[in-house]
Amino acid sequence: MGPLGALLLPFLIFVGFAVLLIIVNSIKVVREYERLVVFRLGLLVGERGPGLILLIPILERAVKVGLRTVTMDVPAQDVITKDNVSVKVNAVIYFRVVDSPRAIVQVENYLYATSQIAQTTLRSILGEQELDELLSERERLNQALQQVIDRQTEPWGVKVTTVEVKNVDLPQEMQRAMARQAEAERERRAKVIAAEGEYQASARLAEAAAVIGREPAAMQLRYLLTLDAIATENNSTTIFPVPIDIMRALTASLEKKS
Repeated sequence: MGPLGALLLPFLIFVGFAVLLIIVNSIKVVREYERLVVFRLGLLVGERGPGLILLIPILERAVKVGLRTVTMDVPAQDVITKDNVSVKVNAVIYFRVVDSPRAIVQVENYLYATSQIAQTTLRSILGEQELDELLSERERLNQALQQVIDRQTEPWGVKVTTVEVKNVDLPQEMQRAMARQAEAERERRAKVIAAEGEYQASARLAEAAAVIGREPAAMQLRYLLTLDAIATENNSTTIFPVPIDIMRALTASLEKKS
């Protein structure tokens, strides 16, 4: 091997290694839940995958996009409700890419953009509600948030499937006020129940008094039953009055016998 061959050999080895490296980098394995968005000389040529993908070296460049549902926490937002109560609200959002080329071409970072849209929408939608609605109508608010966010992310090829409000943190003074309100409501219900019981008991007593008034013997029977109850509960000597009409009947009976 002459001097020229000695100079060309390292160059050829280098070129061969570079070509091999380019070919290896042009081979991509795309999983079932991924897609490659391919650009050729800067122009979008579509998406490829899943499976083994071969890109044209140097001319084509690919961006990988995941198609699985993404779970993203929306940081706590300061919200002033319609009735001027300041609360902190956080949520969780579920979304996925349904159009890979648009998710890459139409927005710079679809994950960051979706997060920002979710935060601003959370403040705007919940700020239009009163505190009672925010606490009691969670399902309706979740649906409203999902529809608004999905409408804004649709041009990016992102589908928002679910939005859930997780926590609503109230100020301490508002929590104490609500606790007092709940206690007052419980007391009101207890008084209403007690009053209803008294009303029903008085109605029953009135009916019993009417029956006893029509039947004098019933009064005597009730009197004897009361005496029997007293004797059962208390073994000591019990002094009780005897109705005058009973005494008169006994006296008349003794006079006749004499």
